[in-house]
Amino acid sequence: MRFEEESKIKDVSKLSTKKWRDLQNYLRSRVVVEDLFVSSLRYVGGIDVSYSQVGKNAKAFSAVVVLDILTWSMVDLSVAWMESSVPYIPGFLSFREVPVILEAMDKLTVLPDIWLVDGAGIAHPRRVGLASHLGVLLDVPTIGVAKSRLVGTHGELGEERGSRVPLLDDGTQEQIGWVLRSRNAVKPLYVSPGHKVSMESAVKIVLACCTRYRLPEPIRTAHNMVTQCKNKIPS
Repeated sequence: MRFEEESKIKDVSKLSTKKWRDLQNYLRSRVVVEDLFVSSLRYVGGIDVSYSQVGKNAKAFSAVVVLDILTWSMVDLSVAWMESSVPYIPGFLSFREVPVILEAMDKLTVLPDIWLVDGAGIAHPRRVGLASHLGVLLDVPTIGVAKSRLVGTHGELGEERGSRVPLLDDGTQEQIGWVLRSRNAVKPLYVSPGHKVSMESAVKIVLACCTRYRLPEPIRTAHNMVTQCKNKIPS
């Protein structure tokens, strides 16, 4: 089967780990790190995934939300859950989370201008984290917003809101993202382009979406919704 066909399979968990790596390398070749989204953003989406328990047979829950950036009101929401047979393997998280995210996305009636994803974009060992994987798969603009660093090194970060320093590849010193202080004296976020978004726009959009909290509003809202969903479904 060609990579173009494999990349459109919803249940990518059926592929082998070697095929996952090959598919990631293919997806990487399709990632675009330049601005190809509407200049006047109005609707911003947020994506979060959570699990009922650790281990192979956990239930995976996803919430996808669409917010109006003028009011931060929710204009659409969808949740989904499914049994997850894929274990957590570092560097391959997207193959565990893509199926349940797509299940939730299928129910949306309003699509955003851009997606903020709780996970990495190109700040990934093979430059294709969850945000990049979804962006290429669906051909939509995405930004990765991770709460912890997966790869890379960086310099000292200021304590004030808006402080940022480049996140650099350990070997090549190529910039793969930003370390961003979204609130004064809180733990930083690790922001990286997913697809169809430039390095500079990625950090500006994420900071603009951070209001009173550490997390940007679309991801924070998605997190709250997925938590409510998880609490309603017996483990």
